[in-house]
Amino acid sequence: MNRAALPPLLVLLLAACAHGGVAYRQPPLEPTLQPAPQDDRGMYLALIRQMQDQGAYYASLAHVDAFKKRFGDTPDLRILEADAQRETGNGDAAAALYRGLVRGPQAAPAWHGLGLVAAAAGDRDNAQLALANAVRLEPLEPRYLGDLGFALLQSGRIADARAPLAKAAELAPDSSRAAANLALWALLSGQSSLAETIMRGARLSGPVRDEVARLYATLRSPPAAPARAQASPAPPVAAGDTVQRPPGSMLERFAPSSDRSDEVMP
Repeated sequence: MNRAALPPLLVLLLAACAHGGVAYRQPPLEPTLQPAPQDDRGMYLALIRQMQDQGAYYASLAHVDAFKKRFGDTPDLRILEADAQRETGNGDAAAALYRGLVRGPQAAPAWHGLGLVAAAAGDRDNAQLALANAVRLEPLEPRYLGDLGFALLQSGRIADARAPLAKAAELAPDSSRAAANLALWALLSGQSSLAETIMRGARLSGPVRDEVARLYATLRSPPAAPARAQASPAPPVAAGDTVQRPPGSMLERFAPSSDRSDEVMP
């Protein structure tokens, strides 16, 4: 090849190739990114929540112990542990955990849990106080609104139950539980046609409709006067339930209530 006839730039490129030069080099591959410990913690917490959503509360408690050994304790973990303890019948342990969380970032679910524990012990006053505190802290949470409204229905306060139950139904339009509670309120307030419209619009299944009818038959009678709990700044708890729990197909939560709504200290 006659280099004299080639353009100067091409001559330079050929010279570079002749000496082993490379005009373009591939950049080095990035090292594989390892999940950060914070990512691991978040994934593990999500796994525990999923177990609880599926009703595997005992398994979730085992994983709570494993989480503590690996990452230590956190408020997010303690609220999951408290919920699992409550769902497995350990009301005392659950209440102790909840009380330790009512002044932190998990305050709303902690108050909610305290309300359910108090309800299981038959303490209507403190049950409603705790549920009202949960709603006050998180007014857009349909579960808290629904549980408070159902508590008011159980105590015979039909008119007062309307607002929280309607809010829950509108905030969670796809929730059969919220629709069932609102239909129950309509029945108890003497509006059977409205109740049927609500149940039809929500396409409630036969078993859920049957449960609404059963609860209506139970709650339309005036509630018995609640036994006064011993004075205490914290919702007392008991090892066993002293009130009947409505089946999970309806509300899963239960909490008789009173007229008081001031926040109480744990």
